[in-house]
Amino acid sequence: MTAPDAPLKRIDGYLPIEDHGLIGDGTTAALVGRDGGISWMCVPRFDSEPLFCGLLDHRHGGVFRVAPEPLVAARQYYLGDTAVLVTEMDGPEGRVRITDTLPLRAGADLSEDAPAGRGELLRHIEVLKGRVRLRIRVEPWGRARVAPHGPTLQIMPNRQPALELNLDTSLPLDSTDAVHELAAGARHHLLLSWGSHTHRFLARTPEQLVEATVDVWQRWMEHFHYHGPQEALVRRSAVTLKLMDYTATGAMIAAPTCCLPEAIGGPRNWDYRYAWIRDAAFSVSAIGHIGMGHEAAGFLGWALDAVDRSGGWPRVLYDVDGHLPQPEREEPGLEGYRRSGPVRWGNGAVEQRQHDVFGEILDCAYRWVNWGGTLDEHLWNRLRRLIDAAAEEWKKPDHGIWEVRTPGRPFTYSAAMCAVALDRGADLADSHGMPGNSKLWRVEAQEIREAILNDAWDPERQTLTEHLGRGGIDASLLALPWRGVISANHPKMVATTAAVVKRLGAGNGLLYRYLPDESPDGLAGDEGAFLLCSFWLVDNLADQGRLDEAMELYDSLCARTNTLGLLPEQIDPASGAFLGNFPQAFSHMGLISSGINLARAMERGREG
Repeated sequence: MTAPDAPLKRIDGYLPIEDHGLIGDGTTAALVGRDGGISWMCVPRFDSEPLFCGLLDHRHGGVFRVAPEPLVAARQYYLGDTAVLVTEMDGPEGRVRITDTLPLRAGADLSEDAPAGRGELLRHIEVLKGRVRLRIRVEPWGRARVAPHGPTLQIMPNRQPALELNLDTSLPLDSTDAVHELAAGARHHLLLSWGSHTHRFLARTPEQLVEATVDVWQRWMEHFHYHGPQEALVRRSAVTLKLMDYTATGAMIAAPTCCLPEAIGGPRNWDYRYAWIRDAAFSVSAIGHIGMGHEAAGFLGWALDAVDRSGGWPRVLYDVDGHLPQPEREEPGLEGYRRSGPVRWGNGAVEQRQHDVFGEILDCAYRWVNWGGTLDEHLWNRLRRLIDAAAEEWKKPDHGIWEVRTPGRPFTYSAAMCAVALDRGADLADSHGMPGNSKLWRVEAQEIREAILNDAWDPERQTLTEHLGRGGIDASLLALPWRGVISANHPKMVATTAAVVKRLGAGNGLLYRYLPDESPDGLAGDEGAFLLCSFWLVDNLADQGRLDEAMELYDSLCARTNTLGLLPEQIDPASGAFLGNFPQAFSHMGLISSGINLARAMERGREG
């Protein structure tokens, strides 16, 4: 974890991933560095072409920076349970505070299926003490043409000529790169807006925009309920997951960034700005347990509509509108974070078959109905098709939860989630009087469980393996108890937990998700330790009665957040540095879910 007031250190011209905070408005998001630079932001929505992507090329990717020259030290924090981010930066003779937000409409309700954002980025400047030489640089990726219009600069990005950008400011600017000498007490603003609402800002002061945005977030958090370990970080994780919710449709993206590497210098760099059925189902399940059931309902509707549009067969991922994303392609004009190319737009996993999606959707539907949702005939007919598909497909090869780029195999986790689809379908049919052979579905689900316990069991290594017919060890096996497929206390699950730790342990409670040499994935290079797998380990330890070990591991994982409470996809076991896309929904879902499981285990212990 970076110390709050540590000097900034760049490596190969880049800030560490952990030296960034996230802001967003339910339509798009931006990363703000401790250096005052916005080096990642896509406009107008998450999966649009980046406006600033210096995170992927510090020389050519573009940035929106507001910072003292020279910059000596910096710290960041959020305003309470909100996505309003404060960066305080010291120059040699003074300190400046930048308050960054993507403002929300006054009175907006984040629990409604409607855009809450204003299509604006506000950077509010306050000089706290002394004097600062403040440099303001607004450089879109690919450069831009600039036309002054009074207090407004019209910015026309070369790469997005149809995008209307206006920069309103209280500072005199005649270009997008300027320096101002400011003294204590000075207060200014920069407001970048897009779309057809030019000058709307004039009706509200910067302070009013911040105040309205804080109010919207605080009212949303009134639904939050959680009493357990690490409550502050669970609260922050709830806000972070909400920042990945495309509120107009209910889609939840896997991460707001693209192509941050899983190993520095390696080629495992993927575009995560889409909605994976699996990731979103995990996330809404976690949020639902802490009071955010509306998000579960929104996701279910989005997912079923997306499946219908794609011909009735669930795809692995969709764009935020529920359509298939663009084909995967490489971007030759960007070097990648710390020269870790290639940079890729789109994601080739959309063409894969991953049979766990049946269970993900049915599990989400089951939870939603239990939270008060209505199961009508139309919805049931859509779900029933997925239940029947799970019964047919579970033995067939697929590409698995980790999306290998080799020929498919019958992954254990995928088969297990087909059992979940059958179990949840039978429960829904019985409890709501829906048509279907629930008795047969339960028999088929039990058949899958027996196949896992027999066909995926390696008696020599005393572990379940990644696919039916045996194979390598895979940390996704730790999720089987969490999905209700095999009890954590089952002897084979206890043995598998020990085997995963022994074989995939990366030290200090970290786990690799698998080892490519024994579970080939068709990709070159290595990767870091996968945080979600360690949270699954927490759950298994807790359910096996090893509560002290579980709590110790959970606290150690929570200590890996940056100073803002944010987590990446992966961790470099050697250095502790962040790897992979950031922040990652998977990781924050794990932090919430494990906190809930630990709280329940602690309660059971008190009752026992």
